[in-house]
Parts: sequence; C-alpha cells; structure tokens
Amino acid sequence: MDYSQFLAMKQEIGLLVVFLLIFLFDTFSSRKSAKAVPALSVFLMGVLTLWGFCPLNSADASAFAGMYVTSPVMTAIKNILNVGVLIILVQSVKWANSEFVAIRRGEFYELVLLTLLGMYFMISSRHFLMFIIGLETASLPLCALVAFDKNRYESHEAAIKYVLTAVFSSAVLLMGLSFVYGLCGTLYYDGIAMMCRSQFGVMMAVALAFVMAGFGFKISLVPFHLWTADVYQGAPTPVTSYLSVISKGSAAFAFLVVLTQVFGSLYADAWEWMLYALIILTITIGNLFAMRQVNMKRFLAFSSISQAGYIMLAIIGDNPMGVSALMFYVLVYVFSNLAAFGVIGAIENATGKVDMTDYNGLYKTNPRLAFTMMLAMFSLAGIPPFAGFFSKFFVFTSALNGTGSVALYVLVLIALINTIISLYYYLLVVKAMFINDSDSPVATFRSACSERVGMWICVAGIIGLGIVSYFYDYLLTVVY
Repeated sequence: MDYSQFLAMKQEIGLLVVFLLIFLFDTFSSRKSAKAVPALSVFLMGVLTLWGFCPLNSADASAFAGMYVTSPVMTAIKNILNVGVLIILVQSVKWANSEFVAIRRGEFYELVLLTLLGMYFMISSRHFLMFIIGLETASLPLCALVAFDKNRYESHEAAIKYVLTAVFSSAVLLMGLSFVYGLCGTLYYDGIAMMCRSQFGVMMAVALAFVMAGFGFKISLVPFHLWTADVYQGAPTPVTSYLSVISKGSAAFAFLVVLTQVFGSLYADAWEWMLYALIILTITIGNLFAMRQVNMKRFLAFSSISQAGYIMLAIIGDNPMGVSALMFYVLVYVFSNLAAFGVIGAIENATGKVDMTDYNGLYKTNPRLAFTMMLAMFSLAGIPPFAGFFSKFFVFTSALNGTGSVALYVLVLIALINTIISLYYYLLVVKAMFINDSDSPVATFRSACSERVGMWICVAGIIGLGIVSYFYDYLLTVVY
C-alpha cells in the first residue's frame, strides 16, 4: 500500500493531531494544569477550523482505491461542521470546569473530536464499508457523551434509549445495504449507481426503503424520531446541542450524497415519493408536538425534528442548487440553534432551570440573554431579515428549481403553511421573556466569559448571514 494516500486526508489528519495533543495533555498533566484542557481544546479547534479554509485543502483527491474522496464541496461541508464544534466547545468551558465534570473534562473533548472524525469519514466515503466505519466511529462515542452526566437518572435513561436506537438503526441500514450488495455485487457508490437502473425492481425498492429508514433514525425524521426528545432532555446541554446540530448536519450531508450519487437514477421511480411522505410527516408532527412542550430542551428537540424536514427539502430538488441550499441551511442552523442552546446552557449552569415558564420576565432581569434567545427564535422561525429567512427561501427555491411537478408545488405549499404554524411556538418563547410576568423570575446573573463569547459568535452569524450574501454565493460557486 502506498502510504502517500493518507496525504489526501488532510482535514482528518489535522483533526487526529488535535485529538492526540489533547489526549496526551490530559493524560500526563497534573491536576492543577488539567484545568487548561478546555482552553487548549478551544485553541486547537480554532486553529483546525482556520486551517480548514486554507486553499491547500480544497483540491480534488481520492484514496484507498476510491473508497475515500475529497473535493471543495466536501471541504466546505467539513468546515461548516468545524465552526459548529468550535462554538460548542467555547460554550461548554464553564460546564467542563464545573465540580461534577472536572475530573473527566478531557474525556468530553476527546469523545467530541472522535465523533467528528467519524462524521468526516461519512461525508467523504464513496464506498459503503468506509461509510459504516465512519458511522460507527461517530455513533459509539456519542453514546458515551449522552451518558456523560452519570449522577443523573435522566442521563442514564437517555443513554440507554440512544444506544438501542443507534443499534437498531444501524441494523436496519445494514439490512438495506446487504440487499443492495446482493443485487449489484458492489458497495462502491458509482458501481451501485451504474447497476441501479438495470436492477430496479421490488427488491431494490425494499433495499432503498431500509436505507432511508436507517438514515431517518440518524436525522430524526418522522416516524423514526421517538428517541429524540427523551435523549435531548436527558443528555447534558452541550451534548444535546452537539446532537441537534453537528450530528444531524453530518447525517443530512451523507444522506444527500447517498440519495443523489448512489440512487439518483431511481429518483422518479422510488425515493422521490418516499421523501415526500417523510418531509410532510416530519415538518407537521414536529411542529404540532413542539407546541405542547414545556421543557426547553424537549421544545428544541421537536423544533429540530421539524427543521430536519426543511433540510430534506433541499434534497428533493435533486439539483446542484439543492446542495448549496442544504449547506447554507445547516450553516444558518448551526448559529441559530447554538444561540438558543447557549442561552439555555447559561441559565441552567447558573440556576438549574430549564422550563419555558422559568423564562417568564427574563428580559427584565437578563436582557442580553433574552435578546439573544429572541434572535435565535426569529431565525429558526424564518422571520426576515435574519439568516433563517434566507435559508428557508433558498431551500424552497432549490426544491422548485427546474421542475413543473404539481406534487412538488403542493409539498412546498405544505412546508410554507407549516412555517406559519411554527411562528406560533417560537413566539411563545419570546412572549414568555418579554410579556409574561413572573413572581420568581430568573435572578440577574453574569454568565461566564466563554458562554458570552459563544453567544456573540452566534448572534453575529445570525445577523451576518442574513445581511451578507457572500456566504451563499461562495457555497453556490463551490458546488458549481
């Protein structure tokens, strides 16, 4: 084997170097110097994120007989995930240095970086064996992260549900891939794509249904979403934010690649109508259940389920514009959702409160936190001129681009109606903070510097992505 092939994996090697440096520092440092692990992790992740934008990383390359590929699009996707992970690491510094987490703070950062490495492999794989390796590399450390708060019963329950769901979804996905291999005789993406048209039949449709179900569990598409709210509520807030943004975003990118590059020839025959049903169910049920939530983490869980349906709209168009729309949507979602989780984490660390009623009168005691949460809710709801409006606009445009299908127009209409419905429950949070009175509001407190920095970055992203068109133009240029 020619070991120079590893040089094609520049971002993976960079991430592995960051992981090893943190691991070695955490292992051999004294208890006093171990307090620097969060700061070191943030610094190294910041360097890796900046290095990811280096033009050197944007060249087309492949390795291991085409099982791994990289391109400017893959690089841009990984950079988006890096930005999200960097914000999460910044926001988690105070939590990682807290009394109950400090003894194993290094494990948190190491597990996060391992899951990110697996997501890199998922995105760059062009062979399903490589994809499964990346999927399991991402999933197994996530199980440990969900159970990280071992002193809470809810964390144990969430971990068990996540483990069982991850195992079951992987089994369903592997069942579908075994059918695909039996029909096509290969696990290479391009080889399957060549065989799909000639081998299409009932068994291929069944195999595709299994594959879509396996991805549906990872992205929390309805009816594969039942684990999401309980896991989000039970996991520590930094882990919940990681699950809702990074894990979901990487799975959406991988799903896009598999559907378009592997099963693209079956678009009209099979997966178009399957995806129609998943999108309608996901957006509608996510919205309806979000209205009923009192716990803020469960509220954002069902919000993220609904958002997953909008992300899938970018895939349904099956065109290059959809790829750039999906990338831009996930980038906006990173800033919007992490802004909300930043506020939730700051309040939880200071007071332990996580219910929506606890936010009554928040503007009077903590106006900056209320303002940040308001911007996050406006962006998630798609209210102009914030970034969420443009992300939804581009997704709808890409879905309708180059097609005259009446069914697709109906699908987009249903999504638009659900956008109006979502305004109701997002504004419930704003109403609680600015209008509702409370006899015992959250006391005035000063959040940690790291928490404030994370929220400032998110606010800048929400406003900047809504005003500056360069970011979407850049992603569109990369795709084309």
